[in-house]
Amino acid sequence: MGDIREPLRELTECGLPQALEVMGERWSFMILRASFNGLHHFEEFLSELGIARNILSNRLAKLVEHGILRRDPCADDKRKIEYRLTDKGLDLLPAMVALRQWGQKYGAEVVENPVLVDERDRLPIGPTSILSHDGRILGPTDLHLVERAKLGIRADGSRAEIGAMLDRGAVVDIAIARKAQSAA
Repeated sequence: MGDIREPLRELTECGLPQALEVMGERWSFMILRASFNGLHHFEEFLSELGIARNILSNRLAKLVEHGILRRDPCADDKRKIEYRLTDKGLDLLPAMVALRQWGQKYGAEVVENPVLVDERDRLPIGPTSILSHDGRILGPTDLHLVERAKLGIRADGSRAEIGAMLDRGAVVDIAIARKAQSAA
């Protein structure tokens, strides 16, 4: 990934150790998946996940403490609490989908049902990809680490300009992008 490496011993210089501190165990991901599936109440998590009460309580508290879930009073019974995804929690969706797809590809042969589809066409979603700033699909050989001061300076010394960023709902023709990538 280039001529330099990340400082692997420096746990504060990278977001991965920080993310693993919050999400780095099975039950946190299972609670998050349940939240994306519309569960909000302690008892729902308990019965649907088959998790021990003390572990569920601990994991929910940790997810709330880190701002991934928030505790709200239940609209129809103020004595009850609902756990709702925050924006920070919703931003974990791409990571959840990527892990799910990886597990489907390399895990046990499981026929997915129900199938995760896009709302508009109701067809299975495509593979989660790493996209460049302008929407090109990137592979492992396309990734490099550079010092912050050298952002935008190409290998030949020319300066790159930030392209049009993709927004939610933007359409990328994957076949054309793959063809252009293989031609490069």
